[in-house]
Amino acid sequence: MLIKVFGAAVQGIDAYVVTIESSTSRGIRFFLVGLPDSAVKESHERIVSAFQVNGYKFPSCQIIINMAPADIRKEGAAYDLPLAIVIMASAGELETELLDDYVIMGEMSLDGTLQPVKGALSMAIKARDQGFKGIILPAQNAPEAAVVDGIEVYGAYNLRQVVDFFNQRPDHIEPLEKPESFKTVQINGYQADFADVKGQNAVKRALEVAASGGHNLIMIGPPGSGKSMMARALPSILPPLTEEESIETTRIHSVAGFTGHGSALITERPFRHPHHTITNVALTGGGSEGQPGEISLAHNGLLYLDELPEFTRSALEVLRQPLEDRSIVISRAKYRVEYPASFMLVASMNPCPCGYYNHPTKECHCTPTIIERYLGKVSGPLMDRFDIQCEILPVGFDAMSSEQQAEKSAVIRERVIRTRAVQADRFADEKGIYCNAQMDSRMLRKYARAQPAAIRMLGEAMNRLNLSARAYDRILKVSRTIADMDGSDTIQPHHIAEAIGYRSLDRASWGK
Repeated sequence: MLIKVFGAAVQGIDAYVVTIESSTSRGIRFFLVGLPDSAVKESHERIVSAFQVNGYKFPSCQIIINMAPADIRKEGAAYDLPLAIVIMASAGELETELLDDYVIMGEMSLDGTLQPVKGALSMAIKARDQGFKGIILPAQNAPEAAVVDGIEVYGAYNLRQVVDFFNQRPDHIEPLEKPESFKTVQINGYQADFADVKGQNAVKRALEVAASGGHNLIMIGPPGSGKSMMARALPSILPPLTEEESIETTRIHSVAGFTGHGSALITERPFRHPHHTITNVALTGGGSEGQPGEISLAHNGLLYLDELPEFTRSALEVLRQPLEDRSIVISRAKYRVEYPASFMLVASMNPCPCGYYNHPTKECHCTPTIIERYLGKVSGPLMDRFDIQCEILPVGFDAMSSEQQAEKSAVIRERVIRTRAVQADRFADEKGIYCNAQMDSRMLRKYARAQPAAIRMLGEAMNRLNLSARAYDRILKVSRTIADMDGSDTIQPHHIAEAIGYRSLDRASWGK
């Protein structure tokens, strides 16, 4: 008898349906074909144990199970449940009437208890798009999958509940109702507040502009000037994720296994802070299983690189293409996957090895050659991709000892949210565009309209600072954001002037 059950596999952040078909005949052997990896092959022992514990009969005949498409490798223990169901149906222990209507996935313990799987949200989206009535998953993954409209989601705790469902027993599991509000996922853990930052009002303004438009930003200054503290406070003024952004972000973290158990949607923007010893693969993604890297885990959020010159040159250079394309394609011998990588890049660095170049009171002991070599660790093309470049000086004693409280992050965040709302209306017809930093050249011509005086000012700055075409586009994007913050439909000269002022490192005199 030929039985078919449907599962799913995740490649990148997208899922595809896997057909698991079983054929029985006379004999005693067990065959599992269709490019299963070791974890899939080991499911036989887990299934046999689960059957014994729960009182089910394992077929006493030859079983051949094929996992189609057979040319794509099947990886992981998440196929335990669909394999167990197809074997049970082959043994006559299970009614087959409902099997064609559901996608089934789940890892099993030896006693039949179901363990959570990765990529549940992507699986549910694919099952809905392929016309399945529902999806059956471990109970820990059900809230995440229930985000998807148009499909029934069943969360089971063990094998027996799934068997009772297909045998249509009265006490079988019921579909999970989509709640009005979901349990959200806390992924950042730590947030500073701008009220704790003394002084540095100009830099705070630059950070607000960056948050309002999603712009890349670099801060350069001596040790103790507040670079790291302000970078860690930046997530506290970022706006909440839109529903579409939230689903995109949750899919990536779900594939990586970072959403947690019983959680649904990620609603706060990711803040990723890798150490400078990170490898290229950990940064961009890949490895044996094609997992997302830090730049994809920071999608729709913030990637903070502290002590930028201490990162390896190769690790920094791999950022250049994702910063432009806002996605990363990982090609290996066994797979090719594409992950989204639309993130704000925020970096900080010292101006020289000793850290005191341009310091108002402390003497720098580095020679010009050493300073030039140190700054040269960050290539010109990468530096050109920072929309906002800030030079930071230490805060004086009077500002440090002042009892006057600075503006709280909550107040700044409200302004950022209002500015992002303006951009959301502007880009309502542009798929996948949420903020000014994501505009391409066509959108710049359409949405970044500047007054003639502003254009003349930009032209003069281009000639004086010898700026690149990329810098021209990025100045216009930042100007558009500043204009949005002012509630102006057109870019005015003072908007351009402020945006040009954020190109500190482009000045020929800097670092000389």
